[in-house]
Amino acid sequence: MLSKVFSAAVTGIEAFLVEVETDISPGLPCYTLVGLPDNAVRESRERVSSAISNIGLRFPLKRVTINLAPADRKKEGAAFDLPIALALLAASGQLPPERLERCLVLGELSLDGKLKPVHGALPIAASCRKLGLEGLLLPRANAVEAAVVRDLEVIGVETLAEAVRFLAGEQELKPTRVDPNDLFSSRLSYGVDFSDVKGQEHAKRALEVAAAGGHNLLLIGPPGSGKTMLARRLVTILPRISLEEAIETTRIHSVAGLTGESQSLVATRPFRNPHHTISDAGLIGGGRIPRPGEVSLAHNGVLFLDEMPEFQKNVLEVMRQPMEDGEVSISRSLITVSYPARFMLACAMNPCPCGYLTDPAHSCHCTPTQIKRYMSSISGPLLDRIDIHVEVPAVPFDQLADKRSGENSENIRARVEKGRGLQLERFRGADGIYCNAHMGRQALKKYCVLNEECLALLRQAVTHFGLSARAHDRILKVSRTIADLAGSESIEAAHLAEAIQYRSLDRTAMR
Repeated sequence: MLSKVFSAAVTGIEAFLVEVETDISPGLPCYTLVGLPDNAVRESRERVSSAISNIGLRFPLKRVTINLAPADRKKEGAAFDLPIALALLAASGQLPPERLERCLVLGELSLDGKLKPVHGALPIAASCRKLGLEGLLLPRANAVEAAVVRDLEVIGVETLAEAVRFLAGEQELKPTRVDPNDLFSSRLSYGVDFSDVKGQEHAKRALEVAAAGGHNLLLIGPPGSGKTMLARRLVTILPRISLEEAIETTRIHSVAGLTGESQSLVATRPFRNPHHTISDAGLIGGGRIPRPGEVSLAHNGVLFLDEMPEFQKNVLEVMRQPMEDGEVSISRSLITVSYPARFMLACAMNPCPCGYLTDPAHSCHCTPTQIKRYMSSISGPLLDRIDIHVEVPAVPFDQLADKRSGENSENIRARVEKGRGLQLERFRGADGIYCNAHMGRQALKKYCVLNEECLALLRQAVTHFGLSARAHDRILKVSRTIADLAGSESIEAAHLAEAIQYRSLDRTAMR
């Protein structure tokens, strides 16, 4: 007897339909699984046979052939356990096949028949709706995540036996319903706030400018000056994440296996802080079957690299392409996968190996050769792609002892959102441009027109500091953001001067 169950697999953050075709015919007991399965899929036989037996049903002891179509695309993971088990039960006459033809099924089985959560539930749910199927049957732990997709009947089950009773019409299960707005309102807290930061008004202003224009940022200062503390609070002043952004971000986290019942929707902008020992594959993504790396997990949020010179140079260099393109393409012999990677890069570093080169309270014992070697770990092309370099000095005791709180994140975010609103209106209809940091050459010519005074100031800065063409463009983008925060339609000399001072490493190179 022949049966068919619909399931799905994920490539990148997109899912494709997989038909689990099962044929049971007379002959010696034999189990054949075809359709480019990986090892985890091949091992499903043992999990499926034990689960079926342990819920009191019969595993067919005949010639069993299972085909995962399309046969020319690689299938990986344990999410095919449940569809294979249901297809076997339908083909052996133990389950009516009618309802199986109208829904998509996925889930990993334990030996006792319980279902475990799987990766990629959200992108699979989105594809299920596009394919016109009535519903999605999956582990209950993934139900809330999948139910974020509107107009889709999501049925969560705990065990194989519960799924069989539901499909046989012996048990009614209510579809999981989720209001994304409720998820947003219950998970908006970051747990940190800018009011915690003492002093550092200049650095706070730089972070506000960076957040308003989506600019990459580098903080330079001695140990204990508050660089990490400031960077961790950058996400709290970014504009609230929209539902579309949240779903796209959650799809990446779902594929990486970072979602669950407690994190079914990424309702706040992600903040990723990888350790400096991370590999290039861990940062950019990779593996035999490519998985998203830190740059993709930080999509629509902030990627923070603390102690930036401690990262391996080749690891830092692989970020250059996604910083420009906003996506990562990972190629293997059998597959090429693309992941979104539009993030804000925030970095922190000491001015020298010991950290006290610019600290008046401590003596620096580093030699010029050591300082040069330390700074050379960051290449010029990568440094050019960081719009804002700002020095973060040590905080004086009087400011540390001040009991008054600084300005909170909510007030700063209100100004940032006002500036972003001007940019969204300005770039309405422009493909791929959502903030000033995304502007290309044509947009720069159109929206960053300078008067004679500004041209003279910029010419002097470029000549004196020996700035590259990319650094020249970054200054224009930052000055446009400063003008937006000031509510000015044109870029004035004061806006340009502030943008120039945010190239502190370029100024340091001239000393």
